[in-house]
Amino acid sequence: MTVNARAIERRLRALGDRVRARHSLRFFRTGPGEYGEGDRFLGLTVPQVRAVARECKAATLDVLEQLLQSPWHEARLLALVILVEQSRRGDAALRDAIRALYLRNTHPVNNWDLVDCSAAQIVGSGDGALLDRLARSSSLWERRIAIIATFDSIRRNELGAALRIAAMLIGDGADLIHKAAGWMLREVGKRDRAAEERFLRKYARRMPRTMLRYAIEGFPQRLRRQYLAGRR
Repeated sequence: MTVNARAIERRLRALGDRVRARHSLRFFRTGPGEYGEGDRFLGLTVPQVRAVARECKAATLDVLEQLLQSPWHEARLLALVILVEQSRRGDAALRDAIRALYLRNTHPVNNWDLVDCSAAQIVGSGDGALLDRLARSSSLWERRIAIIATFDSIRRNELGAALRIAAMLIGDGADLIHKAAGWMLREVGKRDRAAEERFLRKYARRMPRTMLRYAIEGFPQRLRRQYLAGRR
């Protein structure tokens, strides 16, 4: 297929399903005042988006940046899927260019699925000052990018960035941040239970309930009860 933004969007439109699109509007909370307010969907499954991404994997960064500005959620998802793959395969210069593109386009990376499929792979956790800045952002999605990006180092058993950013986000008011931070803490615990428990001994009583529940999901039942009861 022709690899330009308009042609790619036409391809996605052709695969769309109105019933699935209506379901996505509810699933991704697009109503007034909800976190996905105003987003629009064509009605594709993730496997369909990934299949189209494989067809146009050679798209230029200019084309992908145009797709990131699309009003259609699936077009933005497709752009991120390709950017992740190009970053994985590219040299250091290309990875830096993709990271810069991503960071100047965080506004359209505006739902949890878009953040979660891209932040660790593209932003990573090598720049602590950047993660700190994102974690302090007024943007819900930049704060989620900050904590999800730490999965990059968690996978290498380097846990400090995740623990630092999770601590910064304990007072956050957004449930989507509580879930993401708890998830990263759970991933820390899979690799080093003692490190997670040290964190919990310090912060558990202050943590939002959702963050704590996500963090201790893999713990034995008795230990979970102790933490939830505040007795640990």
